[in-house]
Amino acid sequence: MNDAIDPTTVTDEHDAQPGLPTTHLGDPVVVRSAAEHRTRTRRSFLTGVVGAAVGYGGWRTLQGRPDDGNIPDVLRRGYEFNEGVWTRIGDRSKLAPTFDLDEATSLRVNGRHGVREEVDAESWEMVVTGLDGGVLAAGGLELIEGLEQVDHVVEHKCIEGWSAKPRWTGVRFSDFAARLGVAENYEYVAMETPDGDYYVGVDRPTMLNAQTLLVTHLNGEPLTSEHGAPLRLATPHKYGIKSIKRIGTIRFTNDQPRDFWAERGYTYFAGF
Repeated sequence: MNDAIDPTTVTDEHDAQPGLPTTHLGDPVVVRSAAEHRTRTRRSFLTGVVGAAVGYGGWRTLQGRPDDGNIPDVLRRGYEFNEGVWTRIGDRSKLAPTFDLDEATSLRVNGRHGVREEVDAESWEMVVTGLDGGVLAAGGLELIEGLEQVDHVVEHKCIEGWSAKPRWTGVRFSDFAARLGVAENYEYVAMETPDGDYYVGVDRPTMLNAQTLLVTHLNGEPLTSEHGAPLRLATPHKYGIKSIKRIGTIRFTNDQPRDFWAERGYTYFAGF
């Protein structure tokens, strides 16, 4: 075996250290001079400084932009562009994957707006209004009695980045709207909790999807107060911020309704 240093693998043979291996598993090792190492280190440092300066400058520029919906206007324009693209090319009638009932997982309690107080199921009432503002229905769970029950496990995604696979039991919103005789000439459905503390607006195609449910049970048990008893929305086509708990009012409208998290800087569409 020849132990001599191969000069083709050394940048400056005067800087090579005696006995330094020049191969590793058959591959040559390039040994750089101290001068070249210092040059590379300075270059890396300067690159990092420039990158940090650019990032900081961009952040300061965003901070200086006027707000639009509680976020810098350029970010809001980005939201609106993405929403425009996905509302045009996305198929909101498409069904999300379902899982076996025994694959259901628990669902964490995330957010208590509108459900901070315990609910009295006997006194709870939901009011539904039409495009003209007139009351279409008012009452308790008898409003959905007799409609076909749906029992399925779908993925529930949170805008914070986590997900779960709850088992939802309830009735299709499309069946509920049909029972009330609501024609499909509206653009949005607005929903609020009884105390008005939480509110959402959801587009008509999403509400009419066959997997969008008015839910009464979670994982085989009646909804608890913290999960939205006695009636909540569940749709696998939107992030959880749209699945309002403890529905108090439902309003069909052609005007984009206000939305709790959109007013706080999140995307209105909230789909994926």
